[in-house]
Amino acid sequence: MMSKTDKELAFLHDLYVAPDWGERFAEMIDEHVELPKKARALYVAAGTGGHALKIAERAGEGATLVGVDDGEERLKLARAKAAAAKLQARADFRQTQLEPLDFEDEQFDLVIGDASLVAPERLPEMIAEMARVAAPGATVALNLATASSYGEFYSIYWEALVSAGLADEASIVEGLITRLPTVSDAEQLAAREGLDDVRSWTNVEEFDYKTGEEFLGAPLVRDFLMRGWLEPLEDESSHAAVLDAVARLIDEERNDGDFTLSIKATLVVGQKAR
Repeated sequence: MMSKTDKELAFLHDLYVAPDWGERFAEMIDEHVELPKKARALYVAAGTGGHALKIAERAGEGATLVGVDDGEERLKLARAKAAAAKLQARADFRQTQLEPLDFEDEQFDLVIGDASLVAPERLPEMIAEMARVAAPGATVALNLATASSYGEFYSIYWEALVSAGLADEASIVEGLITRLPTVSDAEQLAAREGLDDVRSWTNVEEFDYKTGEEFLGAPLVRDFLMRGWLEPLEDESSHAAVLDAVARLIDEERNDGDFTLSIKATLVVGQKAR
């Protein structure tokens, strides 16, 4: 896979990922998370800032929002959007690692996190940090993809590894399947960090592709999801062989219909203990 610069990835995220993938997760937050009045809010993994700015706008003039991300190029786009919307006074975007967050304890009345494209192994510390910086009584909300997501691709991936002569690497697929937390796992992580009244909602979301080539060429897949899926393979030649097999198998198995990639989009919400 050809590597792209951070700037190129930021633009691809803003143009192709945030408007479709991101909005499906954002709608869950909009539906289930109440914005406290005159709140100081934190948005973790704010990306290019689109949803964070909508929250800042909805919250009104008495509220302020800090959006953080570990990608400076994404944040440059977020700051430009804030300036265009004349929201700089209410929305501040800063670069920091997601874990640990560069804030003192108990600073925010609302903490939102977007872990939909964050590696699952980072979730426990991400949730812990979100809870740490939340003020007593604050709402903490995290969205993520949970177990049983990507099943259609994982089935194809296993076949592709065998077809490409990499049957010894087939355990990669099992590892990808089991690394995704269940909804119950995510709720338990939140409760473990001292959040009360933990609740969750899950929507099944589908992304349709007409051919294997279209699937592999979609920026969401090519530049974001596939990077994690191929990472366990050692070299570029293995990547190329597997991708060729994936495209062929999708076209063979979709029977002239669309190839559907489905995910379980989950939102977990709790309150910081007072």
